[in-house]
Amino acid sequence: MKTLAIITARGGSKRLPRKNIKLFNGLPIIAYPIRAAIESELFDEVMVSTDDPEIAAVAKTFGASVPFMRSAETAGDYATTAEVIIEVMECYESKLGKHFDTICCMYPTAPFSTPQLLRLAHEKLQNEQFDCVVPVQAFDYPIQRALIMEEGRIQMRSPEFATTRSQDLTETYHDSGQFYWLRSQKFRQTQSVWGDNTGAICLSRMEAHDIDTADDWHLAELKFKLQHEAFDRIQS
Repeated sequence: MKTLAIITARGGSKRLPRKNIKLFNGLPIIAYPIRAAIESELFDEVMVSTDDPEIAAVAKTFGASVPFMRSAETAGDYATTAEVIIEVMECYESKLGKHFDTICCMYPTAPFSTPQLLRLAHEKLQNEQFDCVVPVQAFDYPIQRALIMEEGRIQMRSPEFATTRSQDLTETYHDSGQFYWLRSQKFRQTQSVWGDNTGAICLSRMEAHDIDTADDWHLAELKFKLQHEAFDRIQS
């Protein structure tokens, strides 16, 4: 079984320019998933898919490979993660003659990814015969009680749940935005992680943080520091 880590890191981030190599608590943020992948000892290769020479250089500094550059087609604003994964798989096969049985697609702005989480999800993929395993988090508040604004007036999106007790509502989850473990053959067929045989590992609110804005970035740094300070206290 050959296993590949793909860290997707294009150069054209709009909301946070250059965010894939922006310093996060003293290191380029892409360094964290690279280190987690390498330290997990799960992968035959840890590569970064990028169209940007500076990102490629930083990735190599922290131990990742960049065997080829991403195409313009998969580096655009509307390219999907699935398209990037398929392109990487095809380039390895056509240019390097390499095939990987399982793939972990990792996002570069996921500093909370750890070797332990990667191993836990990989174990679930293998032992429970899932086609894909995704780390998820529970929503902080029941989404059945979501509100919408129409013409300045607020109202419930699903008024049928207005009087339902919170504990009686089905718990809902969202993608944590960290990584996806995939069986390459199945993914090539479906080109989606959301098939009928997808498993999940559930993370606490301290184990992930979505980063899209400057506020997200600062909150993630604070959460990261708190998490690691708590870990250091336990170790000491």
